[in-house]
Amino acid sequence: QVQLVESGGGLVQAGGSLRLSCATSGMIFRFETMGWYRQAPGKLRELVAVITSRGNTNYANSVKGRFTISRDNAKNTVYLQMNSLKPEDTAVYYCNAVVDTKPYVSWGQGTQVTVSS
Repeated sequence: QVQLVESGGGLVQAGGSLRLSCATSGMIFRFETMGWYRQAPGKLRELVAVITSRGNTNYANSVKGRFTISRDNAKNTVYLQMNSLKPEDTAVYYCNAVVDTKPYVSWGQGTQVTVSS
């Protein structure tokens, strides 16, 4: 059974940084494309960053240049380094395995990121 456990969220002032982690189990992690999603109150969940099994990355325009996705295949973990945070980054952040930009395993509990102005 696939499990995704996100952590690292918190309350930070605008301009600050956070590093999110997503520990996975039950999948052959090194073969998976992984993504970070976020869902703000009243909004749809959106994909903000993707990393392929080969380490190629892609970002939503709203976070490009501020967020960095990375992975550690030895630890079955994907990370999201978030710098220069803005109040509009406030959301619950989730990770998932991705196929054609679509998530395909059960969601974890997510981790709350709140950016104060």
